[in-house]
Amino acid sequence: MNAATSPLSTVPRSRSNTSTLVRWIKRNRRAMSALVIMIVMLVIFTIINPRVFTNPITYRSIFISLPISLFVVVPMVFVVASGEIDLSFPATAGITSWVFAAAVRDGWDPFAALVPTLILGTFVGMFVGTLVTYVGLSSLVATLGMNFLMRGIINMGTEGVAIQFPQMRETLMWQVFAGRIDQFPWMTGFPIHMIWGILFVLLGWVLFNRHRFGIHVQLVGDNPDSATEMGINVKSVKIRAFAFMGIGAACAGVLSVLVNQNWWPTTGDGLLLPALAAVFVGGTPTWGGIGTVVGSAIGAGIIASIETGIIAAGLTGYVTQFFNGLVIIISLIGHRFNGPRYR
Repeated sequence: MNAATSPLSTVPRSRSNTSTLVRWIKRNRRAMSALVIMIVMLVIFTIINPRVFTNPITYRSIFISLPISLFVVVPMVFVVASGEIDLSFPATAGITSWVFAAAVRDGWDPFAALVPTLILGTFVGMFVGTLVTYVGLSSLVATLGMNFLMRGIINMGTEGVAIQFPQMRETLMWQVFAGRIDQFPWMTGFPIHMIWGILFVLLGWVLFNRHRFGIHVQLVGDNPDSATEMGINVKSVKIRAFAFMGIGAACAGVLSVLVNQNWWPTTGDGLLLPALAAVFVGGTPTWGGIGTVVGSAIGAGIIASIETGIIAAGLTGYVTQFFNGLVIIISLIGHRFNGPRYR
């Protein structure tokens, strides 16, 4: 019998495949843990109200707002993994989307208005990163102050007046970034921006796990002194992480304007706690050096599904925060025992 076809020859290959699978699960145990939590949560919601959670319309409604969170959750992983925190991104989303909305209102093409919007988001992120790295301010305090500062600029500049876009649906940008898929019967009504959100998660995964930038972020967050000895510019890496956060916040702000077809001075305000919760629920620890982009994206899905599940269960929206806190605590406990802290 040929050795290639011998039953005995398949044993090493089977063991090799098993060991590879085990290693893959260990490497991605934090993201897998978040996925298990999400599956269990959806199963419970389906048992409580099968009519709602077996209806595709329910998930389409979740997918309408979920991509906005993804655009801030993914770069937040880079910031946290670098050993810092950013609390200014809600106001960054607000002030950049204000620039976009004002430009479109004044007759700019939406694609042209996107350019200064992204430039401003990058600048804000770099400025915040400079305060943290070169000035030496705590990222917690510096970003919190910037959040209040930018929100104050918005309020003073607009005096609480919103900008409406009833014609936004007629633009090419809305059709490309916020329209609905109607070409395929099984995807009728599926929001296009969910696809952009998934692509952004894939981009973040590649940058974090397969690109020099992501590797440097993890090394800096793990041990800045060792990273410096290796020739890594620690300050530059952190500034780029904050700049990426600014770009993501700008994209989230613009997407919010496109989806809602209006801009409010409070745009971005509701992103702070859900985004932070998604990052930590997804398995990115608070001490830096470690992170999971996919896990944080799953965490965003968990947070986005909680309120829908609570309402479907017949409860009121008043208990939403209670269940948010419960899921966050349970998730953090699960991550704590799933993988010990290491540096």
